Amino acid sequence: MAQSNMKVAVQKFGNFLSSMVLPNIGAFIAWGLITALFIPTGFFPNESLAKLVGPMVTYLLPLLIGYTGGKLVHDQRGGVVGAIATMGVIVGAPDTPMFLGAMVMGPLGAYVIKKFDGMIEGKIRAGFEMLVNNFSAGILGGILAILAFLGVGPAVDAFTSLLVEGVDWLVAAGLLPLTSILIEPAKILFLNNAINHGVLSPIGLEQVQQGGKSILFLLEANPGPGLGVLLAFMFFGKGTAKQSAPGAGIIHFFGGIHEIYFPYVLMKPMLFISVILGGMSGVFTLVLLGGGLVSPASPGSIIAITAVTPPEGMAYLANFAAVFVAAAVSFIVSAIILKSSKATDEDIEGATKKMQEMKGKKSSVAGHVSKGTLPEEVNKIVFACDAGMGSSAMGASLLRKKVKAVNLDVSVTNTSISNLPSDAQVVITQEELTPRAKNKLPNAYHISVDNFLSSPEYDKLIASLQDGITDEQAEVVEDVEKEAVNAEPNADHDDDLLLEENIFMNQSFSTKEEAIRFAGEALVKAGYVEESYVDAMIDREGITSTYMGNNVAIPHGTEDAKKAVIKSGFTVVQVPDGVDFNGEKAKMIFGIAGKDGTHLEILSGIAVVCSEQENVDQMVQAKSAKELKEIINSN
Repeated sequence: MAQSNMKVAVQKFGNFLSSMVLPNIGAFIAWGLITALFIPTGFFPNESLAKLVGPMVTYLLPLLIGYTGGKLVHDQRGGVVGAIATMGVIVGAPDTPMFLGAMVMGPLGAYVIKKFDGMIEGKIRAGFEMLVNNFSAGILGGILAILAFLGVGPAVDAFTSLLVEGVDWLVAAGLLPLTSILIEPAKILFLNNAINHGVLSPIGLEQVQQGGKSILFLLEANPGPGLGVLLAFMFFGKGTAKQSAPGAGIIHFFGGIHEIYFPYVLMKPMLFISVILGGMSGVFTLVLLGGGLVSPASPGSIIAITAVTPPEGMAYLANFAAVFVAAAVSFIVSAIILKSSKATDEDIEGATKKMQEMKGKKSSVAGHVSKGTLPEEVNKIVFACDAGMGSSAMGASLLRKKVKAVNLDVSVTNTSISNLPSDAQVVITQEELTPRAKNKLPNAYHISVDNFLSSPEYDKLIASLQDGITDEQAEVVEDVEKEAVNAEPNADHDDDLLLEENIFMNQSFSTKEEAIRFAGEALVKAGYVEESYVDAMIDREGITSTYMGNNVAIPHGTEDAKKAVIKSGFTVVQVPDGVDFNGEKAKMIFGIAGKDGTHLEILSGIAVVCSEQENVDQMVQAKSAKELKEIINSN
């Protein structure tokens, strides 16, 4: 348990570091391109334009990181104070790009002002709020900048110099390839952000200042090891893993999304040897030929690597050679492992689920791994979730609207997984529930989504369905829609489902469990459910997150808890600062109690409204329950 907690802590730390760096990658690329183009050894040497290089790396990039880190902790106000504090470390160590310093002072500055705001909340006399807010940010920011100038800047400068000397020693001793023993497994275990953004990138940028490029930017970003694994599955894999490997390879190599190959390695842990040896051979090639980049390549795509490769000497040859040598070594080792393994159909879905559990959140590319075969003629699509009460109903409403818009003769319904009809041709579920749905209906075409409100899978499915649809088939869709509406009895009692007294404004919660209990207890007080339903809502969240996307969550009970529902109803909770739902911010929480389908019509309306982020933003900014209800009913 202690080991697991430590891994989670490192993952969260790495995710926080990457959240400071990744939003600003465009600025890093801009600086890298200007460096590659206009410095004396660039493609188009230009003394005037080269003057941009120094100020951008010294001031712009650290300030962006400091501001972003501060904003993550305390929104705009935290970002401003974080940027002020970051300026102190920049000036305190002018000879070193203060990326590490920015990663310290940005969040620290925001934390200080956040604590100050908490202390004075509700204690400021009316009319003096702006004065106090502005002066407190200025005074605390100024103090932190001075402290950073006097202490943090020089300390980080000395630490960075020590790290750079350590890397130089590894290069001189020929030991740098050994770093792949740590880096390649760390990527697959999702510990790479802490290594890459916390150590490698800052040191690499310091090396760029000194030598015009850095090999460190390619230690983690090299797509070669992963490409070798996927190529081996293309030629020597079996079953769904073999079928999905070509598409995964394209996404990985050209899109730079490395996590797509992680399930293939987890499926056969011996493949860790492949990526380690591939990574080592790639680094050795870089050292031997003198490769490197002028800025981080993010994402780790061959296109991004090409864009930030310096023009001088043999850099292109070295970098490309490192990628393809790593791919070749990884491919050969992977092929041997796959050829010598038992001839079974690789469980890529199980490996994907394992990857997501290790990561601690859903994968944005896991749905690309395996789906099955879409039937030539599709007449019935079913959304399925655990209870068939909330998320599946919202997803079905949105897809039904899209189907109607293009005049397709396709029935779109929703149900619980346990009640999936045998004639369902396409089944859509949240990623964690797809294995259960496949066990229930193994011959259906299964689609996994991580965002029921705005999944790109909907449009992809519509496009696929439109191929081969005839005009005659389109005439039946109106009847399908009427059936869907008629299946919702007592819809004329919707006024009793969402009452202003059950809309709670400007709430805040420290955990999602706290928020779910609040919404559930409100359902109890309103007479919609029995007390036991609240615990069932917590249990349902443990099965798979009820976060729907677009800052919306819809907590509800399990299928077994339907007997605790007295009558259908909703509670709405506005959380302007958001509450964490497995790494996502939920700012609008709809507590749901559904009985006999009487809640589906209003839930459909909520789904349509919430499918547009702009509408959700309006709900979050609403000042009264009446205003919020009007937005919900505006569809």
